[in-house]
Amino acid sequence: MVSNLSESQVIKIWQHLLLDRHELTTERGEPIKIIYSGRINDDRGADFRDAVIATSQGLMKGDIEVHIKSSGWRAHQHHHDPAYNRVILHVVMWHDSEGATTLENGKDAPILVLDKYTKSLTSQWANRVSQPTTSAMPCFKNIEHLTTGTMAEFLDSTGKKRFLDKATKFQATLAKMGASQCLYQGIMGALGYSKNKLPFLELARRLPLHKLVTQGKMSDEECLVQQQALLLGTAGLLPSQRSHWHQKGELGGEWIDKLERLWGSSPQTEAMSPDDWHLFKVRPNNFPVRRIVAMSYLIVRYRQEGIFEGVIDMVKEAALSQSSCRLKKGLVVIASGYWANHFDFGSGSRAKSQTLLGSSRATDIAVNVLLPFIVAWSRLTSQPEIEGKAFDLYHRYPKLVINSIERHMTNQFKLSSNLVNSAQRQQGLIHIYNTLCTQGRCNSCPLTQPETGNHIQV
Repeated sequence: MVSNLSESQVIKIWQHLLLDRHELTTERGEPIKIIYSGRINDDRGADFRDAVIATSQGLMKGDIEVHIKSSGWRAHQHHHDPAYNRVILHVVMWHDSEGATTLENGKDAPILVLDKYTKSLTSQWANRVSQPTTSAMPCFKNIEHLTTGTMAEFLDSTGKKRFLDKATKFQATLAKMGASQCLYQGIMGALGYSKNKLPFLELARRLPLHKLVTQGKMSDEECLVQQQALLLGTAGLLPSQRSHWHQKGELGGEWIDKLERLWGSSPQTEAMSPDDWHLFKVRPNNFPVRRIVAMSYLIVRYRQEGIFEGVIDMVKEAALSQSSCRLKKGLVVIASGYWANHFDFGSGSRAKSQTLLGSSRATDIAVNVLLPFIVAWSRLTSQPEIEGKAFDLYHRYPKLVINSIERHMTNQFKLSSNLVNSAQRQQGLIHIYNTLCTQGRCNSCPLTQPETGNHIQV
């Protein structure tokens, strides 16, 4: 086998091994089977996310890291990085280190060496490494024989299932708290994306919506600075709460002074730690401070009627006009003042846009939070008309911005982008990924079952 390989070529070899269905054995002599190879990681951490492997101890779910040599693990300092603690398999071309693949949390990951599987196939592998990789998933062969209409029906049904699952979760939460707080928490979780969802939910728990409702005749600007002081202070993200802002002289600004002063004089809620937030390599538009500030604008926007009542009205109006744009417009936030050109505090955090909450994120919140929440609330309050309007809006909602999971699933199934042409079908792909692929449930997936005719039983 050639000795001059890049890591991307080793990844190709790894993917082709899956196609050839080799019986695989780790360096410790344990047989393993790859149930799901995961998806390429577009963030910090291992090369493949959400993989599933079968071992003598049962199914293992997590990440897969690929190196040319096993010594690359320590050379790249992965053993000191918590982002690699989900690694369940270390795939290498050559094993050149004595020690095990040790994670930051003290656990070990098994090592799979590819070299022993390719020695007798030198010319064959040399040719195949440069070729595109086809899907090794058992569902792919059956998908080739399905009509477009059948696949569309399957995506619609799984998209509906994901929507109903979200509504059911909201129903359970509504049984424990008021509708306004439930909706507030849902929006806060969505503002955090996957990286900061849990910290945003914790912030919503520590600072419930009723503590943010303003009393008296306060101007919008006064209301904004009050909301931001409470939200950012409770989050532990004000400059005075973050050690690297010890040189406060570089900050300056009347708005920051107001925030610090108001937080200092407010009834103190126990603040979160700045370490609770994931700030490393977060895009400026997704930065937690910027999203928290966006929430303050939404609270002020609906301060007269209340955010819950405002959402109900938006759904009714959107249903009457048969336009989903009204929901999106009700969530888009354009900043003024300090936040018109900052995503964080300090001169080094200049933002390129005044938009705090843009059209694409607003659409995601409408589909993933507002509409399933409305269905849950209308069921609990016996208002089938509103429930029907929310369902109808979801079914007609246009396609959202493509995310990494949808892109991965579209490639896995070799689907045309014209087929995945609605939010519901996009949600269907995500539902398949979350509930079947990443759970190692290929045998339960309708797409892996030989079908008579062109109908899939979901």
